[in-house]
Amino acid sequence: MSKFEYVKLADAIAADITNGTLRPGDRLPPQRNFAYDRGIAVSTASRVYTELLRRGLVVGEVGRGTFISGDVRREVETMSEPADARINLEVNYPLLPQQWAMIAKSLAGLERIDALESALRVSTSTGTKSARMAAAAYLARKDFAPQPEQIFFTANGKQSLAAALAALVPTGGRCGVEALTYPYVKSIAARLGVTLVPIPMDEFGARPDAIQKAHREAHLSALYLQPIIQNPLGVTMNATRRADIMRIAEKLDLTIIEDIVYGFLADDTPLAALGPDRCIVLDSLSKKVAPGLALGILVAPPHLRESVMSAVRTGGWIASGHALAAGQRLMADGTVAELTRLKRIDAARRQQTAARLLSGYQLAADPRSYHLWLTLPPHWRSQTFVAAAARRGIALTPSSTFAIAHGHAPNAVRLALAPPSPEQLDSGLRTIVSLLGTKEDDFDSTE
Repeated sequence: MSKFEYVKLADAIAADITNGTLRPGDRLPPQRNFAYDRGIAVSTASRVYTELLRRGLVVGEVGRGTFISGDVRREVETMSEPADARINLEVNYPLLPQQWAMIAKSLAGLERIDALESALRVSTSTGTKSARMAAAAYLARKDFAPQPEQIFFTANGKQSLAAALAALVPTGGRCGVEALTYPYVKSIAARLGVTLVPIPMDEFGARPDAIQKAHREAHLSALYLQPIIQNPLGVTMNATRRADIMRIAEKLDLTIIEDIVYGFLADDTPLAALGPDRCIVLDSLSKKVAPGLALGILVAPPHLRESVMSAVRTGGWIASGHALAAGQRLMADGTVAELTRLKRIDAARRQQTAARLLSGYQLAADPRSYHLWLTLPPHWRSQTFVAAAARRGIALTPSSTFAIAHGHAPNAVRLALAPPSPEQLDSGLRTIVSLLGTKEDDFDSTE
């Protein structure tokens, strides 16, 4: 069958989706059945399904089959806005009732004329010397002590990730990433013309042998990893895995983009402590402080200083002077450190609540984290479960949002535990437990 003919078959299915003949959640037949019904080879049916996956018109779930997608834009875009839901378990920003008074106290005086005159001047990628010193001191931990001259600032964590990718991976290049990872890396990479190569994981994170295989087959320019409280799985690399990852990076001459945005919830040391010349470390203040104070921070090794500086500047990703001044105060006077301490306590309590209420279900979570990964019973599909929860006023995130490879999303959902009040969290989790006990067919027949 010619390329035109298999694309024509995909176009026909796309038309059925457009006109409503096929609706979100409908299951396509197995590829062998599809091939038999149309008198084509199974290999051709596979090409048709691959084309539909490429277009984002269908989603595949391991062991479940291929289903018509819902809003194909959802995977990357809707997480940027808080869901219109009674209980939000999707967008993960921890906010404590007492933090506002703490922040106000720290920022008192920033409205003075002299402070504003300094804060509202033109910013640079390196900010000010005092801001760099505050950030370096705040980020320092056992065996990891970044120097002020290694620090760069952006407007938020997403921009820090974009700058690191732009500095390391040329247009058309490839970056290895964990097979399930931070969703926005997909849209950022697409805009930069970077291809993401999924790295299979185990209980300790990205597998070293899989990194070697991916590099051999795709010639990677860099790796993007979350070694501490990985999003969405909550995995934290142990000492052996960290050493193995750094050994492979050295052997293959790869630089690691190390995302430690959730690292504030743990005392684990960044990978950069083992290979300071092999890592660009990313962090931000949005989860530690508040989403409205989204100061991004990069720590770059000396030999990448000019590349990172150029990427931040040319990308238009420089932090505003006002956010920089606020972030400096919050880090220097210990407010961020105290908020970190309080949020660690809060996260642990929320995990305990979730573990108690979801007892009996398959969970993956670090007991220190603000999120967990819930594997669904076989009678539920990820996207349908998310839709069913939404009908009950609860926003969740399906596994496909985090999957790098189309058609390789496990049958699971991520629960963000940070947004609701403790009472809302308890209520929302009880509703989820009730929903887990029903069947997808019951939901479909009554909605």
